[in-house]
Amino acid sequence: MGSAADMLKPTEAAMVARVTLRDVNRVIDERILPEGFFSLDDGRRVAATACTLIAFYFDSAKRLTSEERLFAIREVGSRLRRFRARALSSLIDEDWIVRDEFLTIDLAPFVRRTKERMDRLTAARQLVVSDPEILGGAPIVRGTRVPVYDVAACVEAGLPTKRILAAYPSLDENQVELAAIYAEANPPRGRPRSSDELPEGAVIVAERRVPRRGKAG
Repeated sequence: MGSAADMLKPTEAAMVARVTLRDVNRVIDERILPEGFFSLDDGRRVAATACTLIAFYFDSAKRLTSEERLFAIREVGSRLRRFRARALSSLIDEDWIVRDEFLTIDLAPFVRRTKERMDRLTAARQLVVSDPEILGGAPIVRGTRVPVYDVAACVEAGLPTKRILAAYPSLDENQVELAAIYAEANPPRGRPRSSDELPEGAVIVAERRVPRRGKAG
């Protein structure tokens, strides 16, 4: 389980907060996040607890003004700083209600969601390994030769889980989900695989050939 002090890559923060990478960069560039919740040293990094603030800022945009959202972020941010060394699970029972005259905002649901998403990210990190002796060091599912990004591509393409499991019989449903989470948090680099190339480790479970139509007379 991650701690509140974990520093995430922007792509990881986007996955945990359920926003786009552009949104994460925006809250840094526009200083929407308070100081101490991100770092620009040796690449951008975002504190795990900042995902609570990021998710709140964008999810509440239709109901609250920018000023109200920034006020809540400042108030909750000052509380989160006191818990940097604690596990995220221990923050759920804290008070995350912010009051400003007639306005009352409860950020507890965002704290819980951050904790849950960080748990899944941690599990995804533990699932994936790289071995230079297997597939040239490409990320694979631990204990298999199944490429993580090939599984994630199937999920991204909208293939049913049953079909993915049939193609990769060494996996279970949880591993498929974690592979997709890992790929979302760590996007692959380089040119994507050709769509007509069968991923290594996949099994053909059905093959249907469609006869070519002849030319109309």
